This record gives sequence, C-alpha cells and structure tokens, in this order.
Amino acid sequence: MTRTVIRGGLVITASDEIHADVLIEDGRIAALAASGTPAAAAFTAERSEMGAPPPEGWGRTIDATGKYVIPGGVDAHTHMELPFGGTYASDTFETGTRAAAWGGTTTIVDFAVQSVGHTLREGLDAWHAKAEGNCAIDYAFHMIVSDVNAETLKEMDLLVEEGVTSFKQFMAYPGVFYSDDGRILRAMQRSAENGGLIMMHAENGIAIDVLVEQALARGETDPRYHGEVRKALLEAEATHRAIKLAQVAGAPLYVVHVSAQEAVAELARARDEGLNVFGETCPQYLFLSTDNLAEPDFEGAKYVCSTPLRPKEHQAALWRGLRTNDLQVVSTDHCPFCFVGQKELGRGDFSKIPNGLPGVENRMDLLHQAVVDGHISRRRWIEIACATPARMFGLYPKKGTIAPGADADVVIYDPHAEQVMSAETHHMNVDYSAYEGRRTTGRVETVLSRGEPVITEREFTGHAGHGVYTPRSTCQYLN
Repeated sequence: MTRTVIRGGLVITASDEIHADVLIEDGRIAALAASGTPAAAAFTAERSEMGAPPPEGWGRTIDATGKYVIPGGVDAHTHMELPFGGTYASDTFETGTRAAAWGGTTTIVDFAVQSVGHTLREGLDAWHAKAEGNCAIDYAFHMIVSDVNAETLKEMDLLVEEGVTSFKQFMAYPGVFYSDDGRILRAMQRSAENGGLIMMHAENGIAIDVLVEQALARGETDPRYHGEVRKALLEAEATHRAIKLAQVAGAPLYVVHVSAQEAVAELARARDEGLNVFGETCPQYLFLSTDNLAEPDFEGAKYVCSTPLRPKEHQAALWRGLRTNDLQVVSTDHCPFCFVGQKELGRGDFSKIPNGLPGVENRMDLLHQAVVDGHISRRRWIEIACATPARMFGLYPKKGTIAPGADADVVIYDPHAEQVMSAETHHMNVDYSAYEGRRTTGRVETVLSRGEPVITEREFTGHAGHGVYTPRSTCQYLN
C-alpha cells in the first residue's frame, strides 16, 4: 500500500471549500478530515505490526499550507495528432498530455476520427494505437462520426456499451467532416436510443464556403478574413438548427466551442424550454478576440480556429452564460499547429491556414485569473473545469472531485504565484503561445495522477505510459 497525506490546504470542489487534510491510499482518495483535528492527525499513524518500521513508500506528506487543493482538471475537448489541412496537430499524445499535466489537467477526452468510407472501429483503433503507452495522464475518447450509414449506426450502439459514449458531428467543413441534416438526424435518433450524447460543431459550412470563395475573389486573403466570413449569425443559425433536430429526435445535445453571443442566446432559449441542451466555450473566446486575428505581418494566423475569435463585445455574453449555467463547460479545443511551416501554409489564402490553437496547458490558469478578476467564483472554476466535464461525459465521481473513492487526481495550486505566459516557458510542442506576454496570478505547483506525482514542485516527475485509457458511462445529467 502507498499512502500520501496532503496537509493544510484549502480543499476546493464544485460544492465545498474546507481547510482539510487529504488521505490518499493506493491511488484513490481515502478520507478527508478538517485540518488540526484528531481525525487528520490519525492519517499519519503508523500501522506497522510488532513495532516494525512501516514499509518503504508507505508515507509521503505534502505541505499545502497557503495553497489550494483542487481536483485535477478534465479537458473534454482535445485533438492530439489530428490530421487537418494537409498536416497534423503538432502535439503528440506524449507531449500533449505532459503539457496538460503542467497546467493542472489530469484527464483529457480526445477525438478519434472516422474517415469517410471507413468504420468507427477503424478510427477508434487508430487513436488507441496513437495514445497507448504514450500518455502522462489518463485519457478517454469521443468519436467523430463523418460517415453516417446503417453500419455506422449499429457501431454507435457497440461503442456506447464499451465506454465511448459521445459522438461529434460537423455542420462545417464540407467534403471533410460535414454531415447534412438527414445524417445528423439519424445519428441523433440513434443516440436517443442508446444513451449517447451528440456533440455538435455548429456552423453553417455550406454558406461559409460561399463567403470564403467571394472573399478570396475580392483579394481578401489575410487571416482576419477567416473571422469575417465565419459569421456569428451562421454559428447561431446552425446552433438553432441543431437544437431543433435534437428536439425532433428526442436526443440530448452538446454544442462545442460556443463563441458568439447569438449562439449563447439560442442555447439559453432551449434550456428555458426544458431541453437537454448543453454548451461549451473555450479560453480563447473568453480572453482573445478579432483584434488578435487582425495582427499584422500574418501574425493573425496564429489565432485562426473554428469557430473563430469574435469581437470583444461577445465576451460579456460568454462570461454571463458561464455564471447562469447556460454554458456549463470550459474546454480547450487544443489543436496546435506551429506558426513556421504549418500556419504558413495559408500565406496568401486564409482558407488554407490550419484551424486550431494551443491551450491545454493554459486553461486552469486562465480560469483562475477569471476568479481573480471577479468573473466567476472559486467553486465555479472547479465546476466548469473539473466536475461538470466529468459528469457530462460519464467520468464522475472517479474524476472531477476530491471525495472518498475518487481517483487521487489532485493539484496543489498556489493562488498567489505570478507568471507570464510564453512560448519560451510552456511545454506544448508548438512554437508560439496564443497568450504570449499575458500576466496571470496562480500557478500549478504539484500534480498527482492516481496518487502518483506527475509534477513535483514545478518539476516533471511523471512518465509516458502512466496514463491509462478510461471508459466512460453515459452523460450523468440525463440519468
């Protein structure tokens, strides 16, 4: 048996804040006790027999005085090694999960991809092969469904049974991931039966392609036009349409990377009607804007992602949605491409810039900055970054909380440490930071994954292969 005691910290979960000591045994949370009480003191009592010394490795004490003790983050939207636009996302499962750990995230849910003409199983097996033995933290998979047919629908049932319980569809990217309304409806009908959750990239890709063609014909080729053609109204229209299709199918819906205030309004309206409709946003939409896309000398290409960055006035609606629970989750959509050699593929044609931003290492710190700035409370920080994504995707209470029986995925967080985000100091395998020069308050100090130290006082002490694949139950907001 291995035992770790975390002493003296402020334990923060989605529901509670308590000064407590945390006892970890064999990779799980064994108990919590108010700091300074006899119960807490008993955590370090030796259980050796006949006066013999305790076994080696029996006890480790971490002093968390003046620090937060929080659940490891659950990032429910990452794309490691994703093929896109003739290239691949620059983070592998090894580099990406290491960077996630540095940022206080201990579980990712990545997207396995079904290619058109292939089965779901082929896509899932390919992603298992990429991840197995390479991850520093635990991982799970969603399934991107690109080719809805009779066999695909049957496979969806089988995947739900084995713990892949969410399926992503795209209203964007015609010719790549795009599904028309009929295919979307069929998949939603199937998920209504098998308990799966449809995740939707809600943008009207058919209309966007027309606007792209027209912009390029006018000579509008710079990165800023990526944001201008992917109009907020076309995100709102697709969000509305996805909601109505889900309503017809009697299925729940999770809309990914919501960026526009008009789309938030569609989600709020649906939730007011009592529909099982959920929304996610990402740090880039909360902290960045079209001002970044408009940076000169092609620098704006660093910020090309879809849905795109919006004008700053959209940010207030996103923060409000997070406070009112019309948006429930903040994930990263981490999909990094290096500026040199990858983003540069779109010089002279914004439509050829690979879509995606690095962020898996920054999410927990940026959201803590939102606590400092008064946008959200500490418990809401943990709720949107840890507990709700775990519940949404069937990982709770194994992940997302600090409670007896939960995996000992625990972060010791220094709320007073200051840092400056930079590509020079981050651990993501990408040559720029989307938040270069941004000053934030709060920093990860130590990270445990299933009780094992992955980051120890700002040093990486984990290893590839520690992270294990984690099957999921169905969405816990529908049970």
